[in-house]
Amino acid sequence: MLLTTRNNLARFLNEALPEPSAEWVPPVDILEQADGIRIMAELPGVNPSDVKISVEDNILTIQGAKQQVAEEKTERVHRYERTYGAFERSFTLPPTVDASNIKATYDNGVLTVTLPKVEKAKPRQIQVEVAKS
Repeated sequence: MLLTTRNNLARFLNEALPEPSAEWVPPVDILEQADGIRIMAELPGVNPSDVKISVEDNILTIQGAKQQVAEEKTERVHRYERTYGAFERSFTLPPTVDASNIKATYDNGVLTVTLPKVEKAKPRQIQVEVAKS
């Protein structure tokens, strides 16, 4: 059963929905712990006020925009590789997530979304009592 639950969780989180009109797709790490799941998105150069997180119909969506700074005027540009513009990542949430208590923090260009598990999905220890004879 544990293996099935783990496979279902992996399937839910790996089923990223299509990113409509996204100019760039920030990479994410998804980690599971006993009490919840963490999604960490790499968003360097993105202002936290430009990030929106929503949950609708069991789908978590992270969207926003990376604004381009004023282009430096110079005679010779050797290369432009950084990407700018809108981004969107969506993930189907497993039924073990307590969607009403999702929290998000932003630190050093990394957005961390914490998805706590519902109480019944958290593992618990059962103490073995010794019977008196």
